[in-house]
Amino acid sequence: MVRFARVGDDQWDIVAWLWQAFRNDLAPVVDGFPYADGRYRHDRLADYPGPDREGWLAWSPHPNTGEAAPVAFALVSGIGTLEQAMAEFFVVPAARRGGTGRRLAAHVLAQHPGRWCVAFQDGNPVAGRFWRTVFTEAYGDGWVETEEPVPGRPDVAPDHWIRTT
Repeated sequence: MVRFARVGDDQWDIVAWLWQAFRNDLAPVVDGFPYADGRYRHDRLADYPGPDREGWLAWSPHPNTGEAAPVAFALVSGIGTLEQAMAEFFVVPAARRGGTGRRLAAHVLAQHPGRWCVAFQDGNPVAGRFWRTVFTEAYGDGWVETEEPVPGRPDVAPDHWIRTT
């Protein structure tokens, strides 16, 4: 059974480890390389937690030990503002295609009523299908999708954004 919990003050190192898997997973889409220290870009984690930011972890029994293991994370920004964002989202490959990601996303969206948005790269068609499904399940036809340039990166394809209406 998967359970969801806000990231505790002593659990941000867990998110940092999963972050490296997240960025490795995303590397082919964004032409990402690790930096000289062997880690992928992780500067965005410095903003968490914050007054309008929080993180969530999904925990599932490890198949070999039964011990609770982190299998997904969601980072949220803009809490209490006009538009909250699912800023970062990752499910470990072994936990995909069983509904863990959809359930985590729905759980997080339900924690903060109001307007929501999420961005994804067009080069990641699985993410596009995932987020369209999540927003349709949560909001019906109450969302729109747009393409927007990546700030400061005219050399890359625009991001796709889903926003509730």
